[in-house]
Amino acid sequence: MPEGDTVWQAARRLHEALAGKALTRSDFRVPKYATVDLTGRGVLNTIPRGKHILTRFEGGLTLHTHLRMEGAWKVYGTGERWRGGPAYQIRAILGTADRTAVGYRLQVLELLRTTEEERVVGHLGPDLLGPDWDPERALANVLSDPARELGEALLDQRNLAGIGNVYKSELCFLLGVTPWLPAGALPADRARQLPALAKRLLETNRDRPVRQTTGLHRYDLFVYGRAPRPCLRCHTPVRVADQGDGSEERPTYWCPTCQTGPAPAPGTPQRWRDKYPRRTR
Repeated sequence: MPEGDTVWQAARRLHEALAGKALTRSDFRVPKYATVDLTGRGVLNTIPRGKHILTRFEGGLTLHTHLRMEGAWKVYGTGERWRGGPAYQIRAILGTADRTAVGYRLQVLELLRTTEEERVVGHLGPDLLGPDWDPERALANVLSDPARELGEALLDQRNLAGIGNVYKSELCFLLGVTPWLPAGALPADRARQLPALAKRLLETNRDRPVRQTTGLHRYDLFVYGRAPRPCLRCHTPVRVADQGDGSEERPTYWCPTCQTGPAPAPGTPQRWRDKYPRRTR
């Protein structure tokens, strides 16, 4: 599931493969850009911004992509077989003399003037892995609506950019509160810990192939993907339920013993067996 660390890794791969080189192949497989050809343009850089990726080209153009739930950028060498999925899932191909970047299942793909980048990322809050990180502003944003559920506030990219369902669940576990706790009810000492803890989780994992939040050899995550297995601390079965208005699947995991605060509202879909299995070594 692409979150800030995954997007950071994807942007780094694209930058290392393409930056400073001229495109020898350009293929956009979406109707709006089907006739656009960037062949011959130099690639300046690729940067992440929260969960967004910006690839800049000579001539003042930027390719804006967002991976959403299932998107991915894969980089291949000359003659290497592409393994990111069937051909019909390819949305973009950017090739140089020795590398080819292939975008699979990209839910957002648009070309814009580089001077207009703020139109697509200007709404984002401080980026946990970016040069604009501001912990005080991020915390103020999260607490700006005291009645809002903490999990929802953490997912709102306007508050701070980079957290998804995995880090929402893990961060709430480490803070010892449920994701349904009103943000304004978060104890002051834990609120002070929140920005630094969130940043440490993403920074620690941006160079890892598998996310690790526990520090334990056998287990990668404390609660995400573990329902109904026992909590690693107290052995109570981990639970999973959806959070939000139902417009998106937002599986949320918590330990009802280790985490204090409200449980999901009555009528919220809950599952004793995990619908979203994840690797938890």
